[in-house]
Amino acid sequence: MAEADTTPNPFDTREFAPRRAIVTGSDSGIGKATAVALASAGMDVGITWHRDEKGADATAAEVRSHGQRAVVTYLDTSDLDACGDVVDRLIDDLGGVDVFVNNAGTGANEKLVDMSLESWRHVVATDLDGAFLGIQRAARRMISQGTGGRIIATTSVHEHQPKIGASAYDAAKHGLGGLIKTAAIELGEHAITANSVAPGEIATPMTGNEDVDPREIHRPGVPLGRPGDAREIAAVIAFLASPSSSYITGASIAVDGGMLQMGPLGGSQIANDDWRKG
Repeated sequence: MAEADTTPNPFDTREFAPRRAIVTGSDSGIGKATAVALASAGMDVGITWHRDEKGADATAAEVRSHGQRAVVTYLDTSDLDACGDVVDRLIDDLGGVDVFVNNAGTGANEKLVDMSLESWRHVVATDLDGAFLGIQRAARRMISQGTGGRIIATTSVHEHQPKIGASAYDAAKHGLGGLIKTAAIELGEHAITANSVAPGEIATPMTGNEDVDPREIHRPGVPLGRPGDAREIAAVIAFLASPSSSYITGASIAVDGGMLQMGPLGGSQIANDDWRKG
């Protein structure tokens, strides 16, 4: 009687068992909530910060409160000569990587005709070029480990729909969404999935609402009537990082309270030109 073949199927993402995650830009907001959610799911977490070292230390304390290891490092994703090496060192410190969450990002409220090339390049470098380098380094390590992986990018509803005064941000997030889709088809043979999470307005420092209960803010143009909570985004990222998401890849999941569904309706119902002010 022939022996059963016990060789792992390289396409079988069901065998994925994540233990080590990196979340860029995890000193506050969605990144912080994500790092804590992954720690609560049993993962050690690499935490990066750009401006708020104390915030990163606070995130690390929460990760450790779940009995998991936290490694904290500085990362500037617009520093294209250095950011890939920072990711590699963080992977070394963690002893490997199973989940890579590209969350770091920035924006600029400038109309296309007024924006300088310097401002454009800073946003695109931070949100897209640096993301490419981090994702590339993580993917290479996941392939060499041979145990599968999860790559997740925090994009935005503006991965799908534009916003006045956000040409560089819109372009970068559209590009990041495309990068993730390409990663999905290239990395599937290694049991690595790649997906995007596209938040709408979320109560974070980037929107000036981090210390506000989003359920107390009224947003008439959003079907659910309010901004989101960072933990609501983190919950979706944690699902995509888990074994339960084994057959999802190349997807972009909008977590936006229904905002994207309002496009044609909003266009026909807006009663004045105030929206042109951004």
